[in-house]
Amino acid sequence: MTHTHPLFDAIDDNALAARFIDDDAAVRRLAVIEAADLEDEAWLPFLAHALRHDADADVRRTAAQRLGAWDTDEAVDALCAALADSDTGTREAAAESLTALKDPVAGARLLPHFATADAFTRAALLRALRELRLPEAAGPALTALADASPVVRREAVGVLGWLRHTHALEHLTQLARADTSVDVRHVAVGALGFATDDSVLATLTHALSDEEWRVREEAAATLGKLRLVAARSALESALADDYWQVTLQAARALGRLRDAASTHAVSELLTFPISNVRKEAALALGELGNIDALAVLEAALGDGDPEVRKAARIAIAQIGERCAS
Repeated sequence: MTHTHPLFDAIDDNALAARFIDDDAAVRRLAVIEAADLEDEAWLPFLAHALRHDADADVRRTAAQRLGAWDTDEAVDALCAALADSDTGTREAAAESLTALKDPVAGARLLPHFATADAFTRAALLRALRELRLPEAAGPALTALADASPVVRREAVGVLGWLRHTHALEHLTQLARADTSVDVRHVAVGALGFATDDSVLATLTHALSDEEWRVREEAAATLGKLRLVAARSALESALADDYWQVTLQAARALGRLRDAASTHAVSELLTFPISNVRKEAALALGELGNIDALAVLEAALGDGDPEVRKAARIAIAQIGERCAS
């Protein structure tokens, strides 16, 4: 390979640098790996150059993977540019490396790229911004809630949920109720777990009847996190869901509500055919703390699953402690 970039003007003085322009792509790829393993920022320009300009997709892909270890401007800019690479693997590696960003300042460099981004890039940028909780990301995320791509909408919901962005609540409730994508409804339901107003309660109870079981499961889990006692009746109805995963989350949520009125409904799950549900029911009864559950819990001490028996012992002890206090 030949290069006119100033970076390589003095490569005769460094054997590793020379390998970055070797004619053999395998040699160049190993040079990328070796330079990255040195964990010396002096090699970042070489890695970034390889990602931007190397003719071999494997070399670019490797550079994209290795640049995820740095939050520097040069690394972030190179990874953002690689989101438009002609090679799918390189684009995906760059997107994954961007999710490793830890510095919100570095995350701010992602924002200008939304202006000309395609759907893949928009989704990748939003995914990278999510856990950085960068307040400036709220604007692009709100705009992306109306994106034609469900993948972009899903990632936008994630950003707003992590930001606990109250101004997005109305949009999130709409998506949770009516988005055509199951994935978007699913994440929107989960993203509502930071607010307890009436619209959230109504949306989550509505989601307990969603046609997709994963959405119903997430609705039950979110109601449990919020501990909305007003959802007790809806959660009790969800115990009869056709999918045991929904039943399990509804039982767990009822336990977290700590409303003893649910004792009978949860007790009936101790004969459920799925042991994970029986275990969760026993633990929920312990949280409910109703002495009326002791008889069924003592019967559960003979359950064929050791985890259920252990949960029953824990629940009995909890109820005993509560009664003694």
